[in-house]
Amino acid sequence: MSNNIRLLVGLANPGQEYAKTRHNAGAWVVEELARAHNVTLRLDPKYFGLTGRITTNGQDLRLLIPTTFMNLSGKSVSALANFFQIKPEEILVAHDELDLPPGVAKFKKGGGHGGHNGLRDIISKMGNNKDFYRLRIAIGHPGDKNKVAGYVLGKAPTKEQELIDAAVDESVRCIDVLLKDGLSKAQNRLHSFKAE
Repeated sequence: MSNNIRLLVGLANPGQEYAKTRHNAGAWVVEELARAHNVTLRLDPKYFGLTGRITTNGQDLRLLIPTTFMNLSGKSVSALANFFQIKPEEILVAHDELDLPPGVAKFKKGGGHGGHNGLRDIISKMGNNKDFYRLRIAIGHPGDKNKVAGYVLGKAPTKEQELIDAAVDESVRCIDVLLKDGLSKAQNRLHSFKAE
């Protein structure tokens, strides 16, 4: 059974100063997928984001990186989803994940926002519907909750960044598995992956 995912969102903060920060890990997935399909993401003010379209496994998939700040991501996601009549359960949101070590990524369907401001805003703008898929790109945790803000807005050291990049790369491959073979097959493959 394939999943009818019609929109892939990569969460980020806008602007060059944030481009390489850990909080933008979700956007790296969308950028990598666009690159793999030779698609250029273009700024679309109607949807407050960078958008693109690919066809994979015969499915039309819209790509979106909101250009709002992270805590306003829902404004962008809801604008595009409402226009194309895309339901929350047809959306996959890629985002950074503090609770796992770099080099890991996990798929999940539904659930709360876990303190992630981007997810919190999407849930609220989608009428509190939490049924969208998530792709959690692990960035590790600074070890102290008071250091989280600086940590997510900082750049990872080279070795950690290599682990994150490897997880992003594998995630992009597993999105194809997800679209073709469904969530459990995609989870089986992605969840057994750990970059060394």
